[in-house]
Parts: sequence; C-alpha cells; structure tokens
Amino acid sequence: MARALGMGHRGWGVELARLASCALLLAGLTAPPAWAAADAPDPAKLAALFESLRADPHPDLKGIVILQHGRRVAEAYFNGDDADSLHDIRSATKSITSLLMGIAIDRHLVGGVDDPIARYLPGLPPDKATITIRDLLTMRSGLAADDDDPTSPGNEDKLDQAPDWTAAAYAVPPAHPPGDHYLYCSLNAFLVGAVVEGATRQPLDQFADAVLFGPLGIHRHPWRHVAPGHATGQGNLQLTARDVAVLGQLVLAEGRFRGRQLVSAPWVEASLSDLVDISATDPYADHYGYMWYARALPIPGGATLPVHFASGNGGNKIYLIPAADMVVAITSSAYGHGYGQKRSQEILLGVLGALR
Repeated sequence: MARALGMGHRGWGVELARLASCALLLAGLTAPPAWAAADAPDPAKLAALFESLRADPHPDLKGIVILQHGRRVAEAYFNGDDADSLHDIRSATKSITSLLMGIAIDRHLVGGVDDPIARYLPGLPPDKATITIRDLLTMRSGLAADDDDPTSPGNEDKLDQAPDWTAAAYAVPPAHPPGDHYLYCSLNAFLVGAVVEGATRQPLDQFADAVLFGPLGIHRHPWRHVAPGHATGQGNLQLTARDVAVLGQLVLAEGRFRGRQLVSAPWVEASLSDLVDISATDPYADHYGYMWYARALPIPGGATLPVHFASGNGGNKIYLIPAADMVVAITSSAYGHGYGQKRSQEILLGVLGALR
C-alpha cells in the first residue's frame, strides 16, 4: 500500500470543509457495531457526503459504489467517470489473484498453499526451491524485493523495465529465509499468478474469465500482459466500480454468488484471517491475510469496527464491513499520491456515519 504523503497547501480550505462534512456524518457513529445489518445508509447523509467530495481539489476520485445485503444502495461518479467506465485498480488486483489461487486449489489444479512454487514453475532457480505458495500469499517469500526501495533487486519499477518480466523475476535473489519476514512487493503476487497459469495451462485472465468473471457477469476486464500468455497478477486489472463491488460482495458472502459457490468458504476465511501483523509499517491496516488486509477501524466513542479490504495505489479500495453486511468500492486515480489512501478511508468513515 502507498505510504501517506502530505497534500500540500493547495486546496486546504476545501479539504477542511469536506472533513467537517464527514465529521458531521460521523456524529451518529458513537457505539460499537450493534447497529449491524439492520441499519441502512441515510440517503440525505450520503448525498451530503457525495456533494462534499465533488468539491475535492484533486480531480482523481472516480467512483463509489455501496452494496448492502447484496443490493446496490448508492453510487456516485466523479471527474468524468460513470457506471460504464473501466478503471485500473492497481494493486487491488492482488486480492483478485488470491481468489484465483483459491479457485485453482478448490478444483485440485494446485495441491495447496504449502506446495513449493517450483512444482508449477519450470526453470525456477534452485535458490527458490523452498518458497511455498503460502509464503507468496502472505508476502513472506524472503526475496530481495521491496517496492518502496528503488535500489531493491525485485522492485516493481525495475522489473517493469526488464525486457522479460519472468526472467527478471526468477533472477531476484533471496534476502531472508522463506516464511520469516514480511515485505510487501508486487513480485510475490506476480509469482502467485504465474503459479496459477502454470497449473491451469492458460493465461491468468482467461482462467479468471472462465471461473470468476464470467459467473459474476463481469464481461469487460482488460488485464495487462507483461509477456505473451502472462497477465500481471500483481496489478493493472481494469474493472468498472460496479464490478469491483460485485467482487467484494462475493468475498463478503464467503465465496457464494446467486446460490453458486465460486470459491470455497474456507479459502475466503483464510484470506481474511489475521495471518501477519503489519501494524508497525502500515498506517491503514493491522494485519495481512492471503493478499487481503484487515483493520480494527477506530470509530468515535472509543470503539473499533472490523474491516477487511483490498487496496491499490491511488486509493482504490474494496472495503468489506461484515457487521453492516456492506461493501464499499472506491475507484480513484490518485496514483503515487498518499492522499488517495487517506481520502478513501475518510469516505468509508463517512459512509458508516450515514448509517441510520
């Protein structure tokens, strides 16, 4: 996840007005989530929130879609986007790649998370022979890959400049024993996608279309390829905000969609589990699961609210709020700017503050 950055002096007056609007909405959110699934957002409060966001000086918020009890209860679009606009959700793609790994395991195409990745990646160097799928999913591969350090051998920008992404990925050396050290990097998610491709013998986006997107009714999903037959498991999937929300609903419903189990409930449970404590390094999350984040979100009154989410550069989010049976999907193109992450969390708090 992108680190928080200052927004500078430009637009602070409008920003303060927007935060004041959010604070008013939050005034009613003063107790632990006993309000839960019976409460619905107040349309007037949501309208006030959306209107305040239209005054944002940054022209890069794109869409908000809110689902509750599996139904769309509100949506808003900004800065030229609409319900049909495709949007690059960046690293929120990683959470979708995790779902595809779960489906591959459910279908016995992959043995399990404790399988060594070398079983599915012919040509992988021997120094990576003990890395497991679990190590990749929890960002504990031990590889020398740090997306926040441009000098790191496995930095995503370096790999993007390589003529052959796969060869460059395979060449990244280990820095720690697998399973010991959490370090967020796109390389791990790329390798998860490569394992799925190796096991299914088809590009990741084709497998996704057959087992996930198609059954969900998602028919437009451009996905960047870094080489023929290799989609980028780490990012650059394009979806509409509505389709982003549908994917969130699938996970909130423990892998079921319209009576059909697309991904097993145990996989979803494991994905959302508090597997790795990342609170010391991530200002927006407490724990990491199988490429999904978790946070006990502080709310007024001293309580906290469990939230799970997918997160991408620029403020792209798929928030799951089980206590309210709610999904909040946010698309945003504040790429490279930390205010996008902060703004998305403020939007979530504003939506929660609109619950009646």
